[in-house]
Amino acid sequence: MTTTSSPLATFDAWVRQPRSARTFIFCLSLYLAVAANWALWIDLARIGGAPSVYLRTIGAMALLMIAGTTALLSFTAWSRFMKPLWFAVVVLAAVVQHYMLAYHIVMDPSMMANATQTDPHEVRDLLSWRMALNVLLVVALPAFWIWRMRIKRMPLWSQGWRNLALAAVALAIGLGGAFVMNRDLAPLMRNEVHLRYMINPLAPLYSAMRVVVKPLFQRSGKLIPITAGAKLGASYAAQAKPPLFVVVVGETARADHFALNGYARNTNPELAKRDVYSFHNVHSCGTNTLASVPCMFSSLGKTDFEARKDEHENLLDVLQASGLAVFWIENQSGCKDVCNRVPNASAVTSLSAADKAALCDGDECLDDALLKGLDERLAALPPERRNKGVVLVMHQMGSHGPAYYKRSTADVKQFLPECRTNALAECGHTELVNGYDNSILYTDRFLGRTIDWLKTRSKDYDTALLYQSDHGESLGEFGLFLHGLPYSIAPEVQKHIPLVAWFGDGMVKRQKLSSACLKGELDKPYTHDNLFHTALGVMDVQSPTYKPALDMFAACRAPAA
Repeated sequence: MTTTSSPLATFDAWVRQPRSARTFIFCLSLYLAVAANWALWIDLARIGGAPSVYLRTIGAMALLMIAGTTALLSFTAWSRFMKPLWFAVVVLAAVVQHYMLAYHIVMDPSMMANATQTDPHEVRDLLSWRMALNVLLVVALPAFWIWRMRIKRMPLWSQGWRNLALAAVALAIGLGGAFVMNRDLAPLMRNEVHLRYMINPLAPLYSAMRVVVKPLFQRSGKLIPITAGAKLGASYAAQAKPPLFVVVVGETARADHFALNGYARNTNPELAKRDVYSFHNVHSCGTNTLASVPCMFSSLGKTDFEARKDEHENLLDVLQASGLAVFWIENQSGCKDVCNRVPNASAVTSLSAADKAALCDGDECLDDALLKGLDERLAALPPERRNKGVVLVMHQMGSHGPAYYKRSTADVKQFLPECRTNALAECGHTELVNGYDNSILYTDRFLGRTIDWLKTRSKDYDTALLYQSDHGESLGEFGLFLHGLPYSIAPEVQKHIPLVAWFGDGMVKRQKLSSACLKGELDKPYTHDNLFHTALGVMDVQSPTYKPALDMFAACRAPAA
């Protein structure tokens, strides 16, 4: 009697046939080149205007990708115990492809480092059913194969030399292809730098290794001190009141979406009512929080900061060493080691149950949480330091995406309808911008309330505020979303940031500031490099690290008598 096997049984029998690990590695490399690189193929077609001569380039890129992936994975071609690792590579490639397609990001080392710093709440905002489906479509077939297939056993020595031979052949094919196609590939990679970080899974694996391995060789663990010689200036000798300076570290705010900078929508109604100075031509140190926040508090400047081999003390260390009270209040995913050596606290920790219910979703809170209990926080600072002067740093949630609609309250939302999903490409551009602009409105109200709080403290302190975002954001321009592209190729909107300053009457007199002069400085170019020196100038802290030329307000202070 003859039995007929079902197609599924036949397929399963084929999958179950014993194969060498090297055969599977080569087949997996072929599969990933086709199934996990749509972002790259689409971008290449866009650049070349498909169908075009770039079809030949796509073929060359595919050859290099298959050869490179085969060569890399050949070192894992041993036994069935490698199955979890192979599965992890497939999942990584599927997840990276989803985000490249959904948000047009690239997985360079900076983005990978930023991803490792993402907290659970940010991860939650990035999850969606669409992501689960996209990942499943890529993972399902190889997962079934990995689970069911049988790997031929082979003596260790025989397995080893065959793996080395596979790696050598794959590398030779890859290098030979690169040499033959150099005339096409070299100009493309030079002009379209982002493409090298879209090769999946080689780019994310490379970036992950850079993030893990590079610090082991670059960081000695030594902290370079810069606080020697820090002391309070002459203004403290006869002060009637100590200074109180609030530095607000914004999140994901674009300069061109601030009405104070000429944006057509009124996104700054509260700041417009207060005598603030909005500087129009300011650029960030990086395009993500992990890169920008440590850089903006550093004395080194962008170039030297990125080239450093050891960690250095920062602005907060210098301020504290001078004798001032320094306090960091956190409403984000951490201070990126900037506040490690000064008193710091999370905004959520001291909230009452009522405030927590009104402002928070779990441990993720709206920025008004930063204002709760400020008087108590101020009173708890060491009196011997507080009586000299205080610097409060507030790290905002700001306009953190992709869930922009979560960054504002219903009473603030003026621009409707707004995008209510984190799959930004599914929203119309108007709805996406509405959600983002509502988050800027909320930041505007938060800054207005912070200034109002400072005014209530003007009887006891000479007060001032400086707000500066860490980086900008892409809102669909050129098909890009979010932020984090390599700085050299990032669009202007990811680097052009708002900077707003406010001075109470007491601080104006203390600093001998000229309002007319400050208004004349609003269009001058500034960067994150200026924050360190500007803050020292505002607080009149003398230090060998202070550079008057980088102090934004130095030219507008009357010279000392």
